[in-house]
Amino acid sequence: MSKMRLLQQAQGQTFEGFVLIKSAAVRQNVKGADYLDLVLTDNEGEAVAKMWDYSPTTHGTFDADDIVKVRGSIVLWKDSEQLKIERIRHTIATDEVDMSLLVPCAPYDPQDLFCELHSLAEGFADDDLRRLVLYLMDKNKDKLLLFPAAVKLHHATRGGLIHHTWSIVQLCTKIIELYPSLNSDLLYSGAILHDIGKIKEMDTGALGLASAYTEDGQLIGHINIGVSMVDSAAEVLGISKHTAMLVEHMILSHHGQPEFGSPKLPMFPEAEVLSVCDMLDSKLYEMFSALDGILKGGFSERQWALDNRQLYRHDL
Repeated sequence: MSKMRLLQQAQGQTFEGFVLIKSAAVRQNVKGADYLDLVLTDNEGEAVAKMWDYSPTTHGTFDADDIVKVRGSIVLWKDSEQLKIERIRHTIATDEVDMSLLVPCAPYDPQDLFCELHSLAEGFADDDLRRLVLYLMDKNKDKLLLFPAAVKLHHATRGGLIHHTWSIVQLCTKIIELYPSLNSDLLYSGAILHDIGKIKEMDTGALGLASAYTEDGQLIGHINIGVSMVDSAAEVLGISKHTAMLVEHMILSHHGQPEFGSPKLPMFPEAEVLSVCDMLDSKLYEMFSALDGILKGGFSERQWALDNRQLYRHDL
């Protein structure tokens, strides 16, 4: 990992800016006085930091995953840069911190993507599908805007779930142009809801990054959770069981093969398209991520999630 952005932008030996606390502990120096021992990070790197003469009453308390504003100076300790914190505080609403500078984030504003998908669903001709999608989107909006699409691998970023969903919808739009016999409302419904179960599958914190899987995620999985969510919503809304069943089948089959977690193979065209688009988007994301930073003409490390392939960065 490279040097922290905070330090890249430092003015001489002084710095000031927003960072994420990776770890925090109160310790005692050789004289028995408390100091705050920190590891600070942003999306470029991390650094050890100390706040001497620390008092929780005066300065407040701090924990891992807190976002703070710091000011201080850069000192050398055993040939490594260390930060001496002079002022530290928690962020406030008016700070308008750019989270993309602190943690991996989707490349687009999740709110914009949500609104675009919501508007698409509002235009469905099929009333049952329209009500079903809008109900589940509105009910789970906060999590859809925040959650990643995975703990690791593809779209494992803040807002990654809505980014992945939106990308699949864009692919579906192009395929519908080529195959107009597809039912667009059904295909878009499956695309928007195919990973809805991930909001209950992953243990995701306030930063929008998943640290582990929940009990439901481990024991049931997002595919079955998603089917249950659609079934419950359809019952609440009085939606046709047949219509709900079609959407549920698309969720069940969107991983394509049993070895990838799908208990059913796609059994109608819209389900097949969703499965192909889901696979394409996830694989391309992983490929572009693996090739990031690889020089032209070079190969990546072997990618376990891509059949253990080494990827080649061509020069075109």
